[in-house]
Amino acid sequence: MRLSVPLMAGNILQTVYNLVDMFWVGRLGATEVAAVSIVFPTDWLLTSIAMGITIAGASLVAQWTGAGNREQATQVAGQTVTVAVLAALGLATLAHLLRVPLLTLLGATGELFAHTYAYITVIIWSVPFTFLFFAFGSAMRGVGDTLRPMYLTVLSNGLNILLDPILIFGWGPAPALGVAGAAWATLIARALAGFVGLAALMSGRLAIQVRPKDLLPRWSLARQLLTIGGPAAVDGAARSFSSVAMIAIVTRFGPAVTAAYGIVMRVMSLVWTTAGAVGQAVGTGVGQNLGADQPQRSRRVAWTGIALNLVVVGTGGLLGVLLAPWIVGLFVKDPTVIRLGTDFLRVSGWAFGLAGGVMVVQGAFQGAGRTGHSMILSILNRWVFRMPVAILLAWGLGWGPDGLWWSFFISDAAVFAIAALWLWRGRWARAVIQHG
Repeated sequence: MRLSVPLMAGNILQTVYNLVDMFWVGRLGATEVAAVSIVFPTDWLLTSIAMGITIAGASLVAQWTGAGNREQATQVAGQTVTVAVLAALGLATLAHLLRVPLLTLLGATGELFAHTYAYITVIIWSVPFTFLFFAFGSAMRGVGDTLRPMYLTVLSNGLNILLDPILIFGWGPAPALGVAGAAWATLIARALAGFVGLAALMSGRLAIQVRPKDLLPRWSLARQLLTIGGPAAVDGAARSFSSVAMIAIVTRFGPAVTAAYGIVMRVMSLVWTTAGAVGQAVGTGVGQNLGADQPQRSRRVAWTGIALNLVVVGTGGLLGVLLAPWIVGLFVKDPTVIRLGTDFLRVSGWAFGLAGGVMVVQGAFQGAGRTGHSMILSILNRWVFRMPVAILLAWGLGWGPDGLWWSFFISDAAVFAIAALWLWRGRWARAVIQHG
């Protein structure tokens, strides 16, 4: 709880970026909401591909911290910053060059295309700053400090909340940028978080101090980060591509279904970030205990995290089921969108606790450096279960949008059973660092 509560707060505030954007953009109209909904999976794709590097960094920092080697932990933190930022710059450049065919593939046309293009052109350049902040957060998480990243998230999120209406509607001397204003607000806030995080790492006031020489590329450490982070990057890409594929399916049902899907996905992202915080805390506990040669204690950390998520996140899911119309109605006033979003939330909410349990198992595997295990669980969830079930129910059985909603419940329940069995029977609790 000491590790996970600040992570929960920080992750929820990070998600508020998107919720605040959706709130203010919703005042422009349903088409603008659909535009942000279409771009969200792509933004997450760019973020999650190189997120694997920071996951690897957190795992190695935690294990070296548990082993009592702070110098090695510091070097890993520096390399995490360098590798993550270079990867993010490459991804953002590629996304910028391919944004027109990407939006066409996702089904954006006419007025929707114009709004989507304006939003994505700006938001993709926030990705390098996001990675810089993630590198800071992974280093702090590895040494067991989850409060400072939370404080920085509060600062940047407050700036985003302040800038959103100013840049969207043109309050004061600012021009009215419409949906692009939401993207600019997020970019500025993420830039603040990234630069302040890097300055903090180099300040000498934290548990580790990254020196300029630690930022120079070191192939041995970079290779280890890429080896461990590679499956985590594929994991993130698999999640994001499935989101892109799902939004491509959803848009075929029209703007109302697309808007309802986007709103509920933002609400679900609050649940996922809460569950993910427990998973991240479990990853820190597992990594430090394995570094200290305490494999049995690392297993107890994992099972405790599962129990915590089943209770906390499961309760959140039940509240979502009960309050679904009110929650969806916060973001849009269209009665059709509210009805569709309510149906989605009332079906998927029953599996929130199970999805949270899967995230804890993935966090345990990542803390141990077994990112390939986590990757397999993600692929099973989204590609083996969710996508085929969604297509089968929505079109094969003629359920329409209800088939999409039920695919979330079915996939989360199935993969939770697989993840719990793997955690119990698998031989994953071994450190990946070399002591001595």
